[in-house]
Amino acid sequence: MDQSLNDIIQQLQDIRTQFEKEIEACSGAEVLEALRIKYLSKKGIISGYLALLGKVAPEERPLLGQQLNELKSLAQNLIAERVEGLQLSHRTHTFFDTSLPGIKPLYGRKHPLRVVQDEIKSIFTSMGFRIEMGPELESDYYNFEALNIPVNHPARDSHDTFYITDNLLLRTHTSPVQVRTMEKFKPPIRIIAPGRCFRKDAIDATHYPTFHQVEGLVVDEGINFADLKGIILAFAKKLLGEDIKIRFRPSYFPFTEPSAEYDFSCFKCGGTGCRICKGTGWIEISGAGMVHPAVFKYVDYDSEKYTGYAFGMGIERIAMLRYQIDDIRVFYENDLRFLQQF
Repeated sequence: MDQSLNDIIQQLQDIRTQFEKEIEACSGAEVLEALRIKYLSKKGIISGYLALLGKVAPEERPLLGQQLNELKSLAQNLIAERVEGLQLSHRTHTFFDTSLPGIKPLYGRKHPLRVVQDEIKSIFTSMGFRIEMGPELESDYYNFEALNIPVNHPARDSHDTFYITDNLLLRTHTSPVQVRTMEKFKPPIRIIAPGRCFRKDAIDATHYPTFHQVEGLVVDEGINFADLKGIILAFAKKLLGEDIKIRFRPSYFPFTEPSAEYDFSCFKCGGTGCRICKGTGWIEISGAGMVHPAVFKYVDYDSEKYTGYAFGMGIERIAMLRYQIDDIRVFYENDLRFLQQF
């Protein structure tokens, strides 16, 4: 090549001196960008000298490479510092009107399901019920067998239940808490068991694979069906108002005998019939009944001495009725436009 290594190094020093002068005089972002393109782009001055590495003698390449890298790093660092300096300068001189009102921060709120669950818990605890909790990962024994649910019952099918192993599953109701409580305590017992449950339901407007229940259990001497009706009516009046009425319809559940499903009179139309109650004047709530003597055998209770009742209700169901929501999926979509209404 025509130039010696010393000549090239001298040229690089001259470029450095010129670059430092130009960046010192740089007064704006556009000028700074033009300077970056001039020196550091693919067709820039420094890149042009990088092409010379292949033309010098092999023993001279390390020294030339070192000089070029130092110049390139210097240019990059000085441009970065200048960019930051221009940004700081802009922020420092930004006008701020201290008389303007502040931006109101967003506050967290209770989820509507939590609001309803807390109210249900408050009502029952005010009537002397104690809250008991249990595991969401449950055994087949507590979820089915100890509740007198036979092996061939459809509820135990893998199409309906989330099985983890042959013996472990995600609980399908909070009734296992009742069995666990009776194992730990002797009567009298007066508890509710709120919590999350899981079933293999196809997702639609009224079904979701996860949902919440509150189940109740009372066991003592002399407990009868009239006591069950009385507690459900007292709860309904506290939750929905003094004008509410209830009715019981015969049904079947393996863990209660006799069993019933209970309804509340429509709190929207007062029982005259409307869209909410589908013109019937009644809204279906859930199931209840007297504890089956077979369940007492699993917990070593004397069914000749003790009787009891159990009832349950879905929190999503009550929340949908209270807030006139026609799709259960909105509770789980975390849409702030929906949640901020509560």
